[in-house]
Amino acid sequence: MPTIKESLQEVLKTAMKGGDKATVAYARNLHAAIRKREIDDRVDLDDVGVVKIIMSSAKQRQDSIEQFQQGGREDLVANEQAELNFLKSFLPEQMGEAEIRKIVEAAVAQSGATSAKDMGAVMKILIPQVQGKADGKLVNQIVREKLGG
Repeated sequence: MPTIKESLQEVLKTAMKGGDKATVAYARNLHAAIRKREIDDRVDLDDVGVVKIIMSSAKQRQDSIEQFQQGGREDLVANEQAELNFLKSFLPEQMGEAEIRKIVEAAVAQSGATSAKDMGAVMKILIPQVQGKADGKLVNQIVREKLGG
């Protein structure tokens, strides 16, 4: 199975051959972000590292969309949404709320957490399990609900 970086290269090649300027731009932006991290940290990123970059970029796009909607700039919203959809295509399938709730239950039981003060211990167990597969805001919200915070 190809890595995310290999898949990205294939998408870029196909988009260039097909003359899909938007996809070429999105692929180049993502590739540049990955290369920047690799050069800055002097590492060769694996899929886990690449997923973190994609999640970060996706969050930035989501924030931009919210800002543009508040400002009434629908023309910019469409472009950001298209890039967000492109980024999401490289992420693993996202967990549903029911699945997240099950994992949160298990993490709370495992950590012995009883109140919102114990949230850090619960998150320490959860993060490796949901990284890149679930919306962080939703995970945080469910943990708060469960701990009564």
